[in-house]
Amino acid sequence: MNALLVVLTLLVTTGVIFVAPDEAPGALAVCAAISLAPIILLVRGGPDRTFLLRLFGIGLLIRLMVGAIIYAAHYEDFFGGDANTYDIFGQALMAAWHGDAIGAAAYQRFVSSGAGAWGMLYLVAGVYEMIGRNMLAIQFINAAVGAATPAVIYYIAQHLFSNVRVSRMAALLTCFYPSLVLWSSQALKDGIIVLALALAILATLRLMEKVNVRYVTVLAVCLVAILSLRFYIFYMMAASVIGAFVIGMKSVNAQNLLSRFVAIAVIGLAFTWFGVLHSASTQLERYGNLEAVQTSRLDASQTAASGFGKDVDVRTTEGALTAIPMGVLYLLFAPFPWQLASLRQSLALPEMIVWWISFPLLVLGLWFAIRYRLREVSPIVLFTTMLTLAYSLFQGNVGTVYRQRSQLLVFYFVFVAVGAVLVKEKSEDRRQQRQLAKQELKELQAARALARRTAPGHRTGQTALRES
Repeated sequence: MNALLVVLTLLVTTGVIFVAPDEAPGALAVCAAISLAPIILLVRGGPDRTFLLRLFGIGLLIRLMVGAIIYAAHYEDFFGGDANTYDIFGQALMAAWHGDAIGAAAYQRFVSSGAGAWGMLYLVAGVYEMIGRNMLAIQFINAAVGAATPAVIYYIAQHLFSNVRVSRMAALLTCFYPSLVLWSSQALKDGIIVLALALAILATLRLMEKVNVRYVTVLAVCLVAILSLRFYIFYMMAASVIGAFVIGMKSVNAQNLLSRFVAIAVIGLAFTWFGVLHSASTQLERYGNLEAVQTSRLDASQTAASGFGKDVDVRTTEGALTAIPMGVLYLLFAPFPWQLASLRQSLALPEMIVWWISFPLLVLGLWFAIRYRLREVSPIVLFTTMLTLAYSLFQGNVGTVYRQRSQLLVFYFVFVAVGAVLVKEKSEDRRQQRQLAKQELKELQAARALARRTAPGHRTGQTALRES
């Protein structure tokens, strides 16, 4: 298997260099640098490190191939036009660092527009500063990030359920689910957001067991990254962390309360010192109202053919509550078969069939987790519930819903894996019971036959002949 991975790596890197000879060397070098950290961490990991290392390698190669095809064929607008936006304004930010007034003005216009992705622009500008303008390098950074996410989901599932079957299945779904591969193969922010969310949840789970500096630092960095990429998710994750600390206390004592209070206080002070909370509060004041939500819905639903809920008005509490059921339905299950009016939409059908079939497993796994592991799963349940309700309110476009579902899917897959393992174990139990019943029946029949042969009144044919 290792030799096959080496051969595939050589073939993929050769193919990338062939289709993009100018950009590939720098992009592959950046990808290798980013991949070094997860490889080192996985090598030092637990007993399943071989599985996770191979999964990372295969996931990375798939994303490199998809990314190279998108780049070579110029499919950025077809799959995600935001990649070009980040490329243009990231270049403008880099120019502003060198005193270009036009670049500085362009960057300020982007930030003041409320796009809320200044962190992505800094990433793009930083990479361009080091190796020159190279969108393929940004794609390959996301490829490494996307390939590392399944390992984080594995550790989350293993921490929650201590079941290798569940952990492996959740990691496999995260690694190979087509939309997750697609979004992490482009120069988009989605792959980084998903990894930051997963790491934040993992750090929270570890901090619920024991507060230490390492995981406090990981959580703080992830929260800043989330704020810089999609600010409203920052509040939901922060609320989920605080709620999990309260719900997840094994025992209420002074030490537990003090350690969690110190952890939250340290993160809050750090955010205050660096101006994070001020930036977040400014954005909340500007966009954290139903009027802004309504504007976002209308813009999404009316500017594309795949818009939905165009007549919905969420500016009132009653209107918002009315919009939630339809929004949740679209968020979880769209695009529907009758909405596949183009090639791009039709490409989503195979994975949507898999997702529709998997949904009962999600319900079963979630029910089991809440019933038997509520304290442990509280961060995920709180966060996914809040984000699901938020997206159901202000999203009005099937394409956007399909893309942003990825931020929920990685956590849903943990519960899908739980449901699948429960079904499999019940099937195995029934099969074992049938086999045991058959074995008991055979033993009973053999015992009866033996009893008949050894009964006092039983005579064999040979004995009866002698007596006659």
